[in-house]
Amino acid sequence: MTSTGRTPRERHPRAVELAQAAAAAAHDKLASDVVGLDVSGQLALTDVFVIASAPNERQVGAIVEAVEERLLQLGTKALRREGQREGRWVLLDFSDIVVHVMHSEDREFYALERLWKDCPPVVLPDGGAPGAGAPGAG
Repeated sequence: MTSTGRTPRERHPRAVELAQAAAAAAHDKLASDVVGLDVSGQLALTDVFVIASAPNERQVGAIVEAVEERLLQLGTKALRREGQREGRWVLLDFSDIVVHVMHSEDREFYALERLWKDCPPVVLPDGGAPGAGAPGAG
């Protein structure tokens, strides 16, 4: 539930659909610790964060490309992309969802799950529920 008393599925079912597609694409490129967080009660700009890790910059880039391609197939294009050049933490803003693809070291350092610990999980495919071995969870 959010401060509005609704889950993201009730508030915006498209956000959950996109988050699940993004997670599946990330898993296809061997992303680790893929989690979804319902931030709709905390942020007015987006409903769901998807966070994924990769062990190196090259894999971060491959995951980013796969997520963008999968969501484009669903008719959604990223409005903004940040961090692509460095390849350590790439943020993809799709409006309804924001995808964070992070180098594993940066993910541990910034610990987004701890920052957003009050946000409920969004169940994702392939065991991508928050807390399942994710850095900073718990």
